[in-house]
Amino acid sequence: MIITCPCEKKQFKIDSSLIPNEGRELQCGSCERVWFYKPQNESEAPLTLNNNISTNITEQNEVIEKNLEISKTFQQVKIIEAEMEKEKLKTVEKSVGKKSKLFSYLIVFIVSFVALLILVDTLKTPLINVYPGLEVILFNLFETLQDIKLFIIDLI
Repeated sequence: MIITCPCEKKQFKIDSSLIPNEGRELQCGSCERVWFYKPQNESEAPLTLNNNISTNITEQNEVIEKNLEISKTFQQVKIIEAEMEKEKLKTVEKSVGKKSKLFSYLIVFIVSFVALLILVDTLKTPLINVYPGLEVILFNLFETLQDIKLFIIDLI
């Protein structure tokens, strides 16, 4: 079925199964206008003039009020969705901040560890004189670091 926007600038081809017989709210993708659309049956009998015009106007006013309420509700839902989207963005920004903090801490840890190794290597002889059992531990530590270095070079 083809539906025309009330602004008459845009027409839409919509599957008729998407619109119930009671009608539904539609929004124009061009002008962003929201209106209530109710499909019309071509097989219905022609309209006849009703002498009770005041009742029809009252019914029309009720329908207009319901449409306004639906439109307001639709706008409120859009506002809530926009707020939820903002909250999602804040959450993503926070998680990115936590990841970058973790990375920073990891870099600081690695640099501190390397500085400690250089310091221990520099002061190896005086430390062994004070603590004689430390010689074997330091030798094993430096051999292990050498093996790790060779392993990383082989991976590259």
